[in-house]
Amino acid sequence: MTEDLPMIPAAKPIIGDEERAAVDRVLQSGMIAQGPEVKAFEEEFAQQLVGGRTCVAVNSGTSGLHLGLLAAGIGAGDEVIVPSFTFAATANSVALTGATPVFADISRDTFNLDPESVRAVITNRTAAVMPVHLYGHPADMDAFAALTAETGIQLFEDAAQAHAATYRGTPVGGFGAFAMFSLYPTKNMTSGEGGMVACGDEDIARGIRLLRNQGMEKQYANEVIGLNNRMTDIHAAIGRVQLAKLGAWTQQRRSNAAWLDEHLQGVVVPPVREGCTHVYHQYTIRIDGASAAERDRMVQALREEHRVGCGVYYPTPNHELVSLARFAPTWELPETARAAAEVISLPVHPSLAAGDLERIATAVNTLVGAGA
Repeated sequence: MTEDLPMIPAAKPIIGDEERAAVDRVLQSGMIAQGPEVKAFEEEFAQQLVGGRTCVAVNSGTSGLHLGLLAAGIGAGDEVIVPSFTFAATANSVALTGATPVFADISRDTFNLDPESVRAVITNRTAAVMPVHLYGHPADMDAFAALTAETGIQLFEDAAQAHAATYRGTPVGGFGAFAMFSLYPTKNMTSGEGGMVACGDEDIARGIRLLRNQGMEKQYANEVIGLNNRMTDIHAAIGRVQLAKLGAWTQQRRSNAAWLDEHLQGVVVPPVREGCTHVYHQYTIRIDGASAAERDRMVQALREEHRVGCGVYYPTPNHELVSLARFAPTWELPETARAAAEVISLPVHPSLAAGDLERIATAVNTLVGAGA
């Protein structure tokens, strides 16, 4: 019976004895707020994931984007070009600075921001472009580096989903003036909640450190109007343990993705551009030519008939959300619309067993074959 099958979760945070011991160590130390664990986490993240760039830890990925933008001088009157096909935090962070998020289209193959679409919407108010390394596949950083060098606008990276991804040998996070990595529970690694900002500019790094801590680096010596966006030592301790496990987890994600690539039929599996390392935060397939309703029926059947957890990231483009509709472009975003109707993200996390992968493939192939 279908109801007797255990649900294969779409995502599964892995929290073990080492993480619990790390939390207990911090609690016993009495140093719970931002302290030595945060400093150590920043240094280890910098060395292991972003080629030694200065890293600043904050309390969420959205905070990382927001403070990075503020520290880079983004504010009222500026425009920052972003994809509409992403989580709302990307555009939210721009709007929170008082700047205007300008939406450009994505490339069909990687779901990432299309450099030519970006070029078409640059104005004299454009201050920056912020591609998202969506699902763990790097954006076209050669093209964005060339575009920003030509136009003089700044380059930022939303690397929320791309821990350990690389582009032509350079780690994601190593290109822009800053890059944000999310540490939310369902990401490839977590600190429970949090974000890490990798900075290519020491002034931006210092600006984020000030902004996260009420505008001060030295107690009661407030230099700017700031926020309380600090990471706690409890969260940093979890993050340090997770960082040590990330390599093996990434290898397993990539292995799971390769197995699915080989065994899925009748769908478009995630392509990987030459020179890129995809870390598969999501394993996102396309049901080529499907309407949103057809795709949604398949999602429902995967969950209810086959007990395969799955998700749609993202069914509503940012510019169509009530919260962001005032920034909606007057031009069409056809690839964004197509992706929003066709995508399904299947489980790819490191906890999957061989039998889980077989169930996922059988379910997808059965439903596609039946025209579901």
